[in-house]
Amino acid sequence: MSFEDLKRIEKPDFHEDMNPMSDIKHVIGIISGKGGVGKSTVTAAIATMLHKEGMSVGILDADITGPSIPKIYGVHGPAVSDENGAYPVVAEDGTKIMSINLILDNEETPVIWRGPVIAGAVKQFWTDIIWGELDYLLVDMPPGTGDVPLTVFQSLPVDGVIIVTSPQDLVRMVVTKAYNMAKQMDIPVLGLIENFGYLSCPDCGKKIFPFGEGNVDKIAAELGIKYLGTLPLDPEVSKLSDAGEVYKRETPEIENAMIPILSL
Repeated sequence: MSFEDLKRIEKPDFHEDMNPMSDIKHVIGIISGKGGVGKSTVTAAIATMLHKEGMSVGILDADITGPSIPKIYGVHGPAVSDENGAYPVVAEDGTKIMSINLILDNEETPVIWRGPVIAGAVKQFWTDIIWGELDYLLVDMPPGTGDVPLTVFQSLPVDGVIIVTSPQDLVRMVVTKAYNMAKQMDIPVLGLIENFGYLSCPDCGKKIFPFGEGNVDKIAAELGIKYLGTLPLDPEVSKLSDAGEVYKRETPEIENAMIPILSL
């Protein structure tokens, strides 16, 4: 059998069925090649802008060992369940959220699980959770290209992913890794967002680049994907995240990201 014959073999379909009481129109993955890029706050910023557009939004917190979505939204468990499944916790702005921290007895209990168990939990957040009607479900993934991103790409009907990065020397490598994984899994890359790109001087408004000026736009062009903009290092976002009120901060710099999302 030749290599061309192998490529023509139909790939197995690992997609899981969503809960029959869920009706989700679009699934968007928010991914990064490494940690520490503020992916969860970018996910929240996208959710806030989608709400502004009149969309109903949910966030599946797939970062099982390092969940942060409940904290920045100020929501707590336990999630309610019945014979039909479990229900996401609804934040003050209407965002429906499911995270491992919403089903643990203690939010500070570490999740010391092996990869297959973690992957199984992510699947259950899709199959067992009653999301109701949603225009968009955002999947906040853990960094890297391991078990969870693979499980999400194989098990959920992901319409596309947005890659989040920061302005550092490793950008080219980590972005390319994330891009190549999505490409190998036949998942469209909707674009690339640079986070923590600059600080705005509180006195004069001048942009300060604490990590150096990034070249994310050039990397996006080389990969043939859309550069969706650079977000500032905003102390107000940190303050609101710590207070569980991240949804109160609109991020106009993220408006370009709405174009490919709302075009789905």
